[in-house]
Amino acid sequence: MTTASLADAPPAFFMPQPERIPCPAPTPAIPAGAVDESSDEESVRLMLRVREGDEKAFERLVEIHQGAVVGTVYRMLNSLDDAHDIAQQVFIRVWRSAPRYEVTAKFTTWLYTITRNLVFNETRRRSRRKEVSIEQENEDDPPKHFVDLSVAGADENLVKSEFHDALDKAIAALPEKQRLAVILRGKQDLPYEEICVILKMSLPALKSLLFRARNELRKHLGQHLGEAAD
Repeated sequence: MTTASLADAPPAFFMPQPERIPCPAPTPAIPAGAVDESSDEESVRLMLRVREGDEKAFERLVEIHQGAVVGTVYRMLNSLDDAHDIAQQVFIRVWRSAPRYEVTAKFTTWLYTITRNLVFNETRRRSRRKEVSIEQENEDDPPKHFVDLSVAGADENLVKSEFHDALDKAIAALPEKQRLAVILRGKQDLPYEEICVILKMSLPALKSLLFRARNELRKHLGQHLGEAAD
C-alpha cells in the first residue's frame, strides 16, 4: 500500500461493517495503564511503520492501546457502545493521520489527545441535545454483580462493590476536564507532564484542577471513606 492510499483505506479488519464497526477484542496481556516508557518507544516505532503503510504494525498498535482507550472513553461517557464507537474513531484517525505523523511527543500523548477531542465533542453534543434518558442510561450500564451473602467474605465484597459503584458515579458527576484528568491520572497512571499536554494546561493549573476534583470526590464518597461530607 502506498502512502497516498494510506489516508483513505484503513486495514480490512477495521473497515466499516453493516450497522457497526466492531473494535478488535481487547488484549488481556496488556492491561489499561500498563504502557511504560519502553512500550511507548515500541509504539513510536510501530507508528513509523504505519506511516509507511504497514497494516500489521497498525494492528499491533490497536492491540496494545485499545483497552486503555476503550476504558477511558467508557469512564467518560458511561456507555460501552459509545466507548467502542469512539475508540474505533480514534484508531481510524490514527491510521488516516499516519502519513503526517512526526515524533514530537510520546505516542500515548498523541493518542490521548485524539481521544480527548472526540470525547469532548461527544459530551458537548450530548449536552446540546439533552436527550439521554434514564432508561437509556440503565441499558448502557454494565451488568450488576450480585453478591451471595452466604459466601465467606461476601460482606467485604459487597462493600467494595458499593464503593466502586459510588466512585464511578462520583467521577461521572465531575466536569469533563476534571473527569478526564482524574481518569488519566488515577486509572491510566499517566505522569502530570503528559496530562498537561493532553489537556493543554500548565502544571500548576492541572494540580489545582485535580485538587478540586479530589475534593468533590471526597464529598460524594464521605460515607464510604468513613468521613463526614463537607
